[in-house]
Parts: sequence; structure tokens; C-alpha cells
Amino acid sequence: MSAARQDLAVYVHWPFCLSKCPYCDFNSHVREAIDEARWKTALLAEIDFEAAGTPGHTVTSIFFGGGTPSLMSPGTVAAAIERIAEHWTLAKDTEITLEANPTSVEAERLRDFKVAGVNRASLGVQSLDDEALTFLGRGHSAAEALAAVELAGETFERYSFDLIYARPGQTTVDWEHELLRALDFAGDHLSVYQLTIEPGTPFHALHRDGEIVTPDDAASAELYEATQRVLGDAGLPAYEISNHARPGAESRHNLTYWRYGEYVGVGPGAHGRISRDGTKFATHRVASPERWLADVEARGHGMHDPVALGERDRLVEMLIMGLRLTDGIPIGRFRFEFGRPPEEILDRSTLDELAAGGFLVLDDRGLRASQAGRQRLDALLRRLLD
Repeated sequence: MSAARQDLAVYVHWPFCLSKCPYCDFNSHVREAIDEARWKTALLAEIDFEAAGTPGHTVTSIFFGGGTPSLMSPGTVAAAIERIAEHWTLAKDTEITLEANPTSVEAERLRDFKVAGVNRASLGVQSLDDEALTFLGRGHSAAEALAAVELAGETFERYSFDLIYARPGQTTVDWEHELLRALDFAGDHLSVYQLTIEPGTPFHALHRDGEIVTPDDAASAELYEATQRVLGDAGLPAYEISNHARPGAESRHNLTYWRYGEYVGVGPGAHGRISRDGTKFATHRVASPERWLADVEARGHGMHDPVALGERDRLVEMLIMGLRLTDGIPIGRFRFEFGRPPEEILDRSTLDELAAGGFLVLDDRGLRASQAGRQRLDALLRRLLD
């Protein structure tokens, strides 16, 4: 665990999209015009700022997320990668991921992003059904998406794409057929997310008014179990609640989050977790793109004051993130963060009760949720943290 302290992931946020999907509650925005030269300069300034506070680290992953970072010019992406390499040591196998929409226009730029230094693509396909894509507000067809996935496979050794399930009216049989079709195009990684109705989104109002009816808990559980079965049988078992990969093909960047490692975030609304002098700090940026840009140009960064995390804060965060993983949280991580094993931090009777119910496992490997526990993770966490 001591060597891992010097490993660092870097997240770069591009907050702009061509349109806002009705289910999305991410920090993404639609703007008529973007001065990319100003944005490039500001992103590089924040990289400089973060590097000054994290010397001696080795960057194991870089992730361009959004928003829609494939709307950035490859030159801006290349400049960010080069600036990161100037400040920190890059691991020999540093994973550099860029999220992209699978429209034909953006797909054509994938080769340029590879030249810029990207070595992994993540495509927001979301569905292989045209009617569902219209419902989800996506700007591409299923055929266009699959063509983009094929191009990503030709361009990068590592690529992934996302799908959304538990859509209104979706049956288990429909979903299994969609997954089997997806597997014809998938590489070594696939992300599958259950549709959630988030407050403040257009879908939330429609759901409240009964115009959108999503599958109930029993139907959603059946869809989840079908996902585990179909993808597991295909050699892509779940390593996290919503992510499936062949062994060794997991997203290294996201594993940093789930394993409660060190990371910095640059760009509007980006978050980070960094340890200094034995204290872990939470960092976060101004969310508004315009306010963030003004702050960076005025003072070199758009960060709010860092927040020191106490033991309870770190325990909550580590459990929320780590129990999403199939492997859970190693004993060594508990000892590294808190100096003692989980049974000395959490209530032993609660641990025993959840283990007896088949929702939790505590052994010499560590603490992990069973598949039944991961299906009910929110409730499981509430019990653990009462």
C-alpha cells in the first residue's frame, strides 16, 4: 500500500455537449460558441496548479471525461497530455482514456486522438435500439454507433462502450438479445448502467407525472441478474456493479476511484482526493464553466478550499466506493487508512448479521458485498454506517 501512495490518476473535464440528454445530471452544458484557445490555456494552468501540490507522483491513468470530450480538438488533448508528462512521471503503461459520442463526425476523429496520445476509447452508445436511442435523447442511430465501435476497435487496442438498461417497457428477453448483439462488437470491456431517474432532469418530471414508467424493483433485479449471466458466460464478468471486463482489462482509472486511491481533477466541477502530511483532502472545482474559466484566468485555478477528511468521512467514502467492486476492500486498505481491520472499525454484530443474511463477506482477504449485497448496496451501506 505504501508504493500505491505515489500513484496518481488525472481527470480532465470538458463540460460541453451538443445537446443535453434528458436522463443526465452530470456537469454538462450546451453553448453556442466556445473559445477553445482560452479553455486550453485554462486547463493547462490547472494542471500546473495541481502538479505544484503533488510532486513525486507517478501518473498511472489520464481520463478525459465530460460532457463530451470528443468535441475537443485533438490538439487540446495532446497539449494536456504533454503538460501532464512534463510535471509528473508517466507509468510505462499509463492508461489514457477519452470519452466519445459514437456519431460519425466524432468517430472520424478517433485516429487523430490516438496520434494525440489517447490509447483507450469509451463510447457512449447507450442502446442498440433506434427507438430507445430517440427516447434517451441520443444523437446517433444504432448502426452509426456500431460503426463507431468497430472503428474504435480498429484504432485502439483497448476500448469500451456503455449501455443503459431498465428502460420503460424493456423485457428481460429484449435485454438479453441486446446484450448478445453488443457482444458481437465488444472488446474486453463493457459498461452497463441501470437507468436512474435523477432529480432536476427532464426524465424526473416525466416520471413524477406518470409519463415514464420504469421497471419495478423485481423486474430491475431480473434484468441485473440477466446481465451478470449473459456477460459472465461470455467471459466478461462484473468487476464492479456496472462494469464488466476480461481479467486484466478493467478500467485502471476508475479502479483508482473505487480503491480509494489518489487522484486530481481539473476542469469545471472536477473532484480530487489527495493526501498531504498524513491527511486526506477532498478537492472540488467551481461547477459553472464560465465562473471556473474566470477564476482560472484570475488566480490560476478554479478550486474551492480543500476539505480535510476525518476518519468517519474516509470510512464512508471508502465503503461507498470499495463495496461496488466484486473484490471489495482488502484488509490492507483498512490498515493503511485506519491502522486497524474492519471488524475493529465497524459494528461486529452488524457485520455478522449481514454476513449471515448472505449480503456481506468478511474474511482474511477483506470486506466485500456478495452479488445479492451489491444489488442492494444502498440499503447495505445504510446498515453498515448506522
